[in-house]
Amino acid sequence: MKIFSQLKKNLKNDFSNLTPVKVALLGDTATQFLNQALRGTGFDHGFDLQIWEADFNQIERQIFDPTSELYEFGPELIILFRSSHKLVNKYSKLKPELYSSFAESQLEQIDSLSAAINSRLRAKIIYYNYPEIDDAVFGSYANKVEQSFLFQLRKLNYELMVYAAKTSNFYISDISSIQNQVGKQIMFQPSVYINTEMVLSIDVLPLVAARTVDLIGSMYGKFKKCLIIDLDNTMWGGIIGDDGLENIQIGSLGIGKAFTEFQYWVKKLKNRGIIIAICSKNTEAIAKEPFEKHQDMVLHLDDIAVFMANWDNKADNIKQIQAILNIGFDSIVFLDDNPFERNMVRENIPAITVPELPEDPADYLEYLYTLNLFETVSFSGEDAGRTKQYQVEAKRAVLQTAYTNEDDFLKSLNMLSLVEPFNKFNTPRVAQLSQRSNQFNLRTVRYTEQDIEYLSRQDDTFTYTFTLEDKFGDNGLISVVILKKEGIDTLFIDTWLMSCRVLKRGMENFILNTIANFAKQNGYSYLKGEYIATAKNEMVKDHYKNLGFAEAQNYWILDVINYEHKPGFINKKIN
Repeated sequence: MKIFSQLKKNLKNDFSNLTPVKVALLGDTATQFLNQALRGTGFDHGFDLQIWEADFNQIERQIFDPTSELYEFGPELIILFRSSHKLVNKYSKLKPELYSSFAESQLEQIDSLSAAINSRLRAKIIYYNYPEIDDAVFGSYANKVEQSFLFQLRKLNYELMVYAAKTSNFYISDISSIQNQVGKQIMFQPSVYINTEMVLSIDVLPLVAARTVDLIGSMYGKFKKCLIIDLDNTMWGGIIGDDGLENIQIGSLGIGKAFTEFQYWVKKLKNRGIIIAICSKNTEAIAKEPFEKHQDMVLHLDDIAVFMANWDNKADNIKQIQAILNIGFDSIVFLDDNPFERNMVRENIPAITVPELPEDPADYLEYLYTLNLFETVSFSGEDAGRTKQYQVEAKRAVLQTAYTNEDDFLKSLNMLSLVEPFNKFNTPRVAQLSQRSNQFNLRTVRYTEQDIEYLSRQDDTFTYTFTLEDKFGDNGLISVVILKKEGIDTLFIDTWLMSCRVLKRGMENFILNTIANFAKQNGYSYLKGEYIATAKNEMVKDHYKNLGFAEAQNYWILDVINYEHKPGFINKKIN
């Protein structure tokens, strides 16, 4: 990670080709250096963070005044930094009888700030939680005294999590955990605070900025989807081909404990929806043996989406895994204990993330925790089944090889799609797809759950979700279309995105048939599409052209009155 002076040097670079994001930064302490750290970190992540910084300690005035500079700026994101040191000052000035309700009163203020923002802007809010300060008034007994500051601070951090869980556009940047990692002596320097009102030290600013930009990156579709792992001395201690099943190190004794705990971490990632794949130089049957037979293995074959064990170059094998999963290399993390293999993969696949694992396996997890590799801004019930979906996709690929005619193969799948508008049940998945979809995404507009709820209430907006299932299993909700009324006879396709897992099934034809029918039946004559190029969506550059739209002044127009249904093998499912 770069130090602060290196991040400052980034500010001299050319930001013109980066993704612009309008950000407002409001703090109750000095934020000038934080501003610079955020801008510099944003550059390394491909963002031009166009930051408007409020004057010192002007949070309430800027947010509650409808004519303030904040609303004139019109940010997409608002970062609120209310520090623990100002928090303890507020607490200390209270009458003692108000101590025990301090957390509730602070949360009410936070809710008021959030509500005021939401009444005037459709902006996402990033709120820094509170690193702990123990004022040592009660010692350890503070944990049993509700009116103690430590009790109230911890309660406030907990209530913040509860609040964020039910507030769709409110996100917590967990800087409290950064203090847990580096220690308060590095996080906060009293002399600097006294003289400058700056509560974050120069040394910790890069970490805080990185945690914040990781969160911003997730909002704008930059996050990790897949973890590819080596086996020998990464998944377990020893070499399975040489040492044999009985002698590899795993379990509750010695260094085996480190590998067991590592596997539990990987299992939790899999349950969260991260795709787990194996890439090992091994004979496949031998490599699979621990997963099938070792009683101490936490991970099993049904946890693995793609298992690739052979004696080929690992970079080539990773390219095959990427092709199977159909995701970008920049969304993949590769873990390997061998420095040679790590460098080989970095040199051949520059976009992939390859952490420099410590030499001692006992240090693996603590090191990986600090990297915050798998930041996310969404989680839905479908995530836990992602591994199964990719395993099923592999079965489809095997079946396809048995057919010489693609139409016969598609017909054999017995595909069904449930078509529904946005509703309270599918809103989390719709928002997640909006944030995750990069390749099959015609305009790459990102929507939060709050945005989805807003769109579903608009009279001039028509929303669609599409699922896809076949004889092998259910892919879940895989496509989203948003139509907006434009004039009296045209519907503009604001959003058309789809999971790449279901490419080449005819889903595009089914969706177009559906929305063209709707347009025609409701008195519209035209569908109007737009393709906005990004670094990742070139695959849909000719999407509208291939579907029969006519190009017209950088847009694509379809005459739905004379539209003829496109053939396909997907039937509409009746719920």
